[in-house]
Amino acid sequence: MPQSPYSEIFDDIYFSPKDGPAETRHVFLDANNLPERFKQHNQFVIGETGFGTGLNFFMAWQDFEFVRNENQKLVFISFEKYPLDKTQIQNAMDAYFPFKMMDDFLAVYPDKLSEGIYQLDVNEHIQLQLIFGDINEEIQNLDIEVDAWFLDGFAPSKNPEMWTDHVFEHMARVSKEGTSFATFTAAGKVRRGLAAVGFNVEKVKGFGHKRDMIRGQYHG
Repeated sequence: MPQSPYSEIFDDIYFSPKDGPAETRHVFLDANNLPERFKQHNQFVIGETGFGTGLNFFMAWQDFEFVRNENQKLVFISFEKYPLDKTQIQNAMDAYFPFKMMDDFLAVYPDKLSEGIYQLDVNEHIQLQLIFGDINEEIQNLDIEVDAWFLDGFAPSKNPEMWTDHVFEHMARVSKEGTSFATFTAAGKVRRGLAAVGFNVEKVKGFGHKRDMIRGQYHG
């Protein structure tokens, strides 16, 4: 298995060194009731805070391909202030995903990691929108209804600028009745911030050694 890459900026790892895919399944896919909900939408939109190595995207893509019909589409929108390059992503993911999936991704992933919005049509059923820049500035321009949120920035104690009331307010703005969220953290600031903008917040068992995480739905 590849080692979990490490961010010197945030003094934290990108995913569990024990089993990154199992962590993503528990924290983000299962807690958002995916892939079951994919079957209910012609277009399903996931919003993510923190693209990182792309692990959550690859897992969602893989699950979507298992259940989709020929007319369905997955739109995956992810914010990232400090994007990794192609080599870093490939090295982190090498042992987890089939080569063709990675090859298709690398064919469209930008070579230059400049700030901006990159709409990447990975195939006719999968669209990845990467937004490189400060999420507090960029999320206010988001103009698409989101079905599920993956809140996956580094820990709030190490990356407080990603877990702001401003971000939560704009999450609510583009959410609808029943839009779900899930995140690995159960920090009080995050629970209170999401509840204040209309999400119900439920504390559940975390992954591995983590005692708690939270999930919920938007009710306005």
